[in-house]
Amino acid sequence: MRFATKVLLSAAIVSLAVAAPAASLSNDEKPAPPTDITTDFLMAISMIAVSEIGDKTFLIAALMAMRHPRLLVFTAASASLAVMTVLAGLVGHTFTSLIPQRYTQFMAGLLFLVFGYRLTLEGLEISKDAGVEGELAEVEEEIAIQDMNSSMHHSESGTIKEKKRYVDNVKLNEILLKVTAVAQHIFSPSWIQIFIMIFLGEFGDRSQISTVAMASGSDYWVVILGATIGHLVCTGVAVVGGKLLAKRISIRTITLGGAFSFFVFGIVYTYEAFHNTD
Repeated sequence: MRFATKVLLSAAIVSLAVAAPAASLSNDEKPAPPTDITTDFLMAISMIAVSEIGDKTFLIAALMAMRHPRLLVFTAASASLAVMTVLAGLVGHTFTSLIPQRYTQFMAGLLFLVFGYRLTLEGLEISKDAGVEGELAEVEEEIAIQDMNSSMHHSESGTIKEKKRYVDNVKLNEILLKVTAVAQHIFSPSWIQIFIMIFLGEFGDRSQISTVAMASGSDYWVVILGATIGHLVCTGVAVVGGKLLAKRISIRTITLGGAFSFFVFGIVYTYEAFHNTD
């Protein structure tokens, strides 16, 4: 997904997340009937698993774990993904505050079916022996650029200093610089770098959109909890041996497996929508 698209989607997510508490408080309708908490919890975990293994954020964590202490990488990546998961869950809850749950379940089911269809087409086009070398090379290049910018930032002396650049967008880069300056008093520069790289990599990602959809049709706190645990597990796998695993897995198998899972999610949510009276 291109950067401009991600920025637009990110802005929409942030605005909806801010509006979520107000929409929840102003909603006087009766709460939706309780759903199967265990099912929602397990579906959230499995959704993250099929979305994240071999994904960009997975590879970032795997490569950074080769340069920094694994505990540092794990805490930074996990914290970033947890923030994104809560944000996505609040957005999904906003939809249920504004739209009857039955319709949000229909939309979530449709979205999962579309994801399944697209992943099936992508998987069938991928060679059986194809790996994640292309994605891995792209992530390695991004990390190299970040390291270069960091080296320039520390080597500059005198009155003129080169500003560190996280993204091409000037305004977004200024915001990130201010946030980084404050956070550096609490966390190490490496921790901040990993947090920001994971945060930007997750914006507009399939797992984030899927979390929004799942939270809109289920108990959103259960979805947030399940998705967060799923991210913790995937991040743990990434920092322990993610690069080795990424080189051994078949991207075709992962893609088609993810497609099958999304078809299952779509059928479940569509079925629940037909039997939901709200």
